[in-house]
Amino acid sequence: MTMPNDAVVTLSHALDQAGDVLASVRHDQLGQPTPCADWDVGQLVAHLVAGPRRFAETMRGGEADWSAPAPPVEQEWASEFRSAADDLIHLWHQEGDRAQARIVDWQTTEFAVHTWDLARAVGYRWRLDDRVAETALAFMRAGMTADNRGTAFAPEVAVDDRATAYERLAAFAGRSPTKTSDVMRSGLGAAPTA
Repeated sequence: MTMPNDAVVTLSHALDQAGDVLASVRHDQLGQPTPCADWDVGQLVAHLVAGPRRFAETMRGGEADWSAPAPPVEQEWASEFRSAADDLIHLWHQEGDRAQARIVDWQTTEFAVHTWDLARAVGYRWRLDDRVAETALAFMRAGMTADNRGTAFAPEVAVDDRATAYERLAAFAGRSPTKTSDVMRSGLGAAPTA
């Protein structure tokens, strides 16, 4: 597990890359399928956009309803996400040393897995941050077994030794990363800055 301040930095990277992938989504892609069997791109975008708001609501003492479908996305989903993500990071900075790394790592995991899902679905061509994937994979391995995967995660998929950090994360989350190996490996470097 990471230290609280390091965990917040990693979460910030996870949110930044989620924002970059969200900004790349075109309206004509919203109906496309995703690795999340029950969601198309539009539903996954809505889930990602709602994530920072729901986490922030919980941090403020509210009760976010994670079982409720996320509201449909509007025109400016990337900027809406960025605003909510900035608010979430601000809340974590206010926590300072009281920040609980395990909770921050859980949030990083949520965004890491779904950012990969969205990147795969829309053919995002930039390489995702391996540190984010490694944090998420360590978090999932520490708490998820074959017996407690629930309905959100299919059984782990085997990957070869050449698998990237994100391919290993996707495989552990029950996704099939082999169909996107070229997309994830052919990244042109760091993601563009928004």
